[in-house]
Amino acid sequence: MSKVPPQSPPGFWYNIVKGILRPPLMLLTKRDWRGGEHLKTDAGIILAMNHLSWFDPFVAAHFANDQGRPARFLAKAEVFKAPGIGHMLKGAGQIPVQRGTSAAVGSLHSAIEAVKKGECLVIYPEGTLTRDPNLWPMTAKNGVARIALTTGAQVIPAAQWGPQEVLAPYSKMPKLFPRKTMHVWARPAVDLDDLRNQPLTATVLREATARIMAEITSILGEIRGEQPPAQPLDRDEVLGTKKPKAGE
Repeated sequence: MSKVPPQSPPGFWYNIVKGILRPPLMLLTKRDWRGGEHLKTDAGIILAMNHLSWFDPFVAAHFANDQGRPARFLAKAEVFKAPGIGHMLKGAGQIPVQRGTSAAVGSLHSAIEAVKKGECLVIYPEGTLTRDPNLWPMTAKNGVARIALTTGAQVIPAAQWGPQEVLAPYSKMPKLFPRKTMHVWARPAVDLDDLRNQPLTATVLREATARIMAEITSILGEIRGEQPPAQPLDRDEVLGTKKPKAGE
């Protein structure tokens, strides 16, 4: 019998949103869920996934909910400003991120607190939709590593494939028919044990992040039946956010 995570109750607004979205997701998509048992731990976890489409959060939440884990997301603060939607998202326990500002640190603290409370925190480590032309994961920001090493939480790596067929990257026009299969496969937690008692230097955070992204990319290669690129696309070069390396 699976353990019941000591997470806080989903909440009124979470159940409302779930009740609205689940029926059409069940009707309009098919599901290929694998490795869901890795989410059924007795502590807070981080579910780290690749980012293909704006449809991704619906699929990730569906997968997590089916494992008995209400999903908590880090989402752009702009989304929370939308009339009605913002109130529902906040009520559903989602965490706004003020990207590119000092307030982003507060979002990180909120994410850490959510994990400490036993929540399932869903993170897209790349921080944006992949810019890889073949939709392979890019390199990632170190937020996922920082949260994992600060809290001691397991990072469950997972990959998804199929959301981009419903909603292509940056598209606003969904293609619902014929029904698409949403593939979400998860693996056991990434091994970070040797890094957990070390100072959170840039080197340690890069190593932890690289391990997490390597697992996600490997899973995606398995889903697609293809060999991933030897080197991931450098997100900072593509986005123009690359900075000179500071001294360790």
